[in-house]
Amino acid sequence: MNMLAFKKTAVALLAAVGMSSAMAAAPVHAQTLRVVMHSDLKILDPIWTTAYIVRNHGYLVWDTLFAMDDKLSVRPQMVEKYDVSGDKLTYTFTLRDGLEWHDGKPVTSEDCIASIKRWGAKDSMGQALLSRVADMKAVNAKTFTMTLKEPYGLVLQSLGKPSSNVPS
Repeated sequence: MNMLAFKKTAVALLAAVGMSSAMAAAPVHAQTLRVVMHSDLKILDPIWTTAYIVRNHGYLVWDTLFAMDDKLSVRPQMVEKYDVSGDKLTYTFTLRDGLEWHDGKPVTSEDCIASIKRWGAKDSMGQALLSRVADMKAVNAKTFTMTLKEPYGLVLQSLGKPSSNVPS
């Protein structure tokens, strides 16, 4: 490592330590955080690339049906409520009110089904989930069902895992 590279590394390390110390001492109230991403966005679609910068951008732009909370539990995000049948074969999802596309049109259950199918074609956990799905259908504009061939305990975890990013 030449001296210039060593100095740059040392400065970066000191800046990181200083930043972490400042953040640790920061009060709990809301703050504005300004960051510079590590690279440019080459693709905007998080389903068609494995680049983390695209995934991170996707989380800032799109909602997902389910997401993990700070305790890593899967919680509804776009979904207002869901129900699982007694035989664990049918999942019924009802969307929250007020979900809209960029043009103001409402997000529908048909949009969500199309997004799940699109995501499931690329994501390995999505492929595992969709291989167990017998049918998905819209009940109405805000409600859709997912019927499984056999019980599968990872339905919500599949839809809510980081990097699933099933945007709708």
